[in-house]
Amino acid sequence: MQTGEIAGRVLTPTGWIEGRVRWRDGRIEAVEETDTSNDGAIVLPGFIDLHCHGGGGADIMEAGNAPHTVAATHAAAGTTALLATTMTAEVPDIEQALAAANRAALEPGNGEAAVLGVHLEGPFISRSRLGAQPDFVIDGDTALMEHLMGLARIRVVTLAPEADPEEELTRYLNERGVRVQIGHSSCDYETAARCFESGRHGVTHMFNAMSGLHHREPGIVGAALAHAEHAELIPDLLHVHPGAIRAALRAIPNLYAVTDATPASGMPDGDYRLGTQHVKKCGNGVRLADGTLAGSSLTMLQAFRNLVSIGLGIDEASRRTATIAADYLGLTDRGRIAPGAVADFVVLDRNLELRSVILRGKPRG
Repeated sequence: MQTGEIAGRVLTPTGWIEGRVRWRDGRIEAVEETDTSNDGAIVLPGFIDLHCHGGGGADIMEAGNAPHTVAATHAAAGTTALLATTMTAEVPDIEQALAAANRAALEPGNGEAAVLGVHLEGPFISRSRLGAQPDFVIDGDTALMEHLMGLARIRVVTLAPEADPEEELTRYLNERGVRVQIGHSSCDYETAARCFESGRHGVTHMFNAMSGLHHREPGIVGAALAHAEHAELIPDLLHVHPGAIRAALRAIPNLYAVTDATPASGMPDGDYRLGTQHVKKCGNGVRLADGTLAGSSLTMLQAFRNLVSIGLGIDEASRRTATIAADYLGLTDRGRIAPGAVADFVVLDRNLELRSVILRGKPRG
């Protein structure tokens, strides 16, 4: 039996308390409002990242031990759970990546974020909006999807409407509880709006790799602002201008942050691989040789700080980096500090510097 507790200013589902959290065997046992010596500790739910390709020099598409390296790298910056995210690639490469991600999900290592499953980004996307995805695009294929779902728990699929015009694959995924997101697509407003009404649940990296907003051609961006309930967004302040982030926050009720992190996350400037692509990290940016943004070097801790820097309160920034993502996947025992929930916490000081990370009731490091 393993027990523990932590005290400070604690963010609970009903608001802030001064108190302590106690846990037993990896689950929260009690959240108590008590008189504590306040040393400035801020206790938040652990961050949850639903779009993560890599970190620590490792790429999910490498398979092997890569998911463990990625999970450990991001845990060091407060991510307590993530979705291993694939790239558009040849099918055998996707198969290997899924099998490795599944092994990491079943056997999480000490000090590693929990791998909750897979975000399949491609190959069912549009060639006109590849972004940093290699051109191994194929049309929606239910039989292939069934095969891939047998290799790992796929929780989110990025699917361009152009790749599934009859919505057969969308219906198949909906019936199995998989979240379907519009992304890497050039479809028009009308198509995207119809998709949101017929089984698409959200948007992949809002504003990026999709038809943009024009007042006479609103595109996917306009449809998302008008109709979407959920969307992910990369708040590195490079992929999306703060003004556009604010607009999305006003329009999309359940906008949540992701990193879209690459192997360059947590690493120095230099050259890295992203799937079959060569990318270069320089400062905050990760780019292809032609200058195209290719994912990010973001961590969820920095995403949280960036949201605070553009005006969100700590509580709201936490909701956008933990709770909404958990709710999106239907996980009522993550992304919140409440009895029965997994004992995943991020502890910060008054300056939002990281003090500690607690993973499933165990302090990391």
